[in-house]
Amino acid sequence: MSQIDKDQVVDVLNRLLEAELAGVVRYTHYSFLVFGFSRIPIVSWLRAQADESLLHAQQVGEWITTLGAYPSLGIGALLDSHKHDMSAILQESLATEGHALGLYRQLLQLVEGRSVALEEFARQMIHAEELHAADVDKMLRKPGEVRAFADRPGG
Repeated sequence: MSQIDKDQVVDVLNRLLEAELAGVVRYTHYSFLVFGFSRIPIVSWLRAQADESLLHAQQVGEWITTLGAYPSLGIGALLDSHKHDMSAILQESLATEGHALGLYRQLLQLVEGRSVALEEFARQMIHAEELHAADVDKMLRKPGEVRAFADRPGG
């Protein structure tokens, strides 16, 4: 790991830690705002996303301390449009997950070919975030609609 720019890597890891911790808060908050017939499965899904964000934050924090640095006590931006229908919640989720995905890709660029363990971690997280974004995109589609939400005008 001596070949990596530790300061740059730790900076990205700390921004990831803050983004993942914001995800814990955001998904938990969203779970309080779900009403209607589908409440129970949607709340369960949102809380599972909060749990996953916490796990990701813990993994990122462990990498920060592995590199001999101090994990941030900050939290990322908490985007809230104050629109609480499921479409708005999922669109906010997609936007914030896209931000985290960008940070994981940045991490991969910094460590690729320099640290196998950090490179594999970044790839695993990119994989997880891409699958999550694909699920959210499918949830934003109307039943019977095949075209990706992100490919639609205004999507």
